[in-house]
Amino acid sequence: MRKPVAQQGVGLGEKHLSTVRVSLIASVAALGGFLFGFDTAVINGAIGALEKNFTAHAAAVGLSVSSALLGAAAGAVLAGRLADRHGRTRTMLATSLLFVASAAGSGAAVSPWDFSAWRVLGGVAIGAASVVVPTYIAEIAPAHLRGRLGSLQQLAIVLGIFVALLGDYAIAVSAGSAASPFWFGASAWRWMFWSAIPPALLYGVGALLIPESPRYLVARGRLREALVVLRGFIGEAAQARLLDIQRTLSSEHRPRLADLRGRFGLLPIVWIGIGLSAFQQLVGINVIFYYSSVLWQAVGFSERSSLVITVITGVTNIVTTLVAIATVDRIGRKPLLVAGSIGMALTLGTMAAVFGTAGVDASGSPVLEGAASLIALLSANLYVFCFGASWGPVTWVLLGEMFENRIRALALSIAAAAQWLANFLVSATFPALKMAGLGIAYGLYTAAAAASLVFVIAFIPETKGKELEEM
Repeated sequence: MRKPVAQQGVGLGEKHLSTVRVSLIASVAALGGFLFGFDTAVINGAIGALEKNFTAHAAAVGLSVSSALLGAAAGAVLAGRLADRHGRTRTMLATSLLFVASAAGSGAAVSPWDFSAWRVLGGVAIGAASVVVPTYIAEIAPAHLRGRLGSLQQLAIVLGIFVALLGDYAIAVSAGSAASPFWFGASAWRWMFWSAIPPALLYGVGALLIPESPRYLVARGRLREALVVLRGFIGEAAQARLLDIQRTLSSEHRPRLADLRGRFGLLPIVWIGIGLSAFQQLVGINVIFYYSSVLWQAVGFSERSSLVITVITGVTNIVTTLVAIATVDRIGRKPLLVAGSIGMALTLGTMAAVFGTAGVDASGSPVLEGAASLIALLSANLYVFCFGASWGPVTWVLLGEMFENRIRALALSIAAAAQWLANFLVSATFPALKMAGLGIAYGLYTAAAAASLVFVIAFIPETKGKELEEM
């Protein structure tokens, strides 16, 4: 029986060094995920100040928060083509420049309209990162590490979310509130956005230092360069892996949308990727990270307490992602998704019941008293735990590995665009749902979690331990 290519001719010392090297390179690429998380969550602490500064009503606030997500859908579609034409690392570099421009412009905005425009630009960067990072990591990682390294994308996202929320809290507390003046007389909420500039520049530097994906290099006919990169990852097994990659990239044309067409408009595996992406968002996870500080204020917590709760939720998300990284290559992708769907349905159902039966004050906001507040807090954090240990990281792992080499970047871009459209739908409708009743909002997310369980059982393949060339 033939040994896996990654193990042929590789000594223990060489294998350890290559593992360390590929892990470091994947970590640099995952900085795109950090910016993805940071940029989507940084608005959390600024929402109240934006309402005051721009005297905006609920619909305008919903547009400001969700405008980045429309840009993300466009960025996801564009990134697949850019990554196939110009390379994974060049796309990362372009993405970092977009992050810098968006952070600078969002912080300097003078109206909700130019603010939304800058957020759309940042969304393009977020969407591009959501495609190129998992594609690149999947393409450089050996099969026995791919689940853990693929999970770095989600770990970076939740770290970005946590750092953004912690930064929002620190800036708001130092200034007195998000709307108060901070350094050089600029409002604190503006500095929340400007704080994204340093990590965005660092990501650009990192993109210049890491090697190009060997699978992209083979697709472009740059076989010698691909062999050098592969030797750095898997040593003497590089030549055999190069032949495997050439076999799976034997098509004479560059990937195009026609390659994704199937019996029902798209190939079944592409539809599965779209469904996986959409369910990750339809369960309402980003309501927690975009609106949580406003949400907890609505049920009686102060601005400072709400921001503290949001930071604690961010820590919970990080810890659970580490759990997923430790288990995804042992337990497998599908069992984690099944367990996550069950846990999310139960915790979201509890939140729907708590908020649906809560009293309301004169403004129509729910009032949680006694044990109800504690139950809501525990349920919210248990929900984040269930998501963070399953659907958060595993979705990105599967999207990076479930498509064959020839169509990976393009198919992933379609799936990621669906994810951002679903994210937009959830985020844009939440302000109105909140006014109609939080019990209704969380009831809808509960239904999505239950449906995700059926979807996983029926359609998701197990990819644990398989090389990309076996897909």
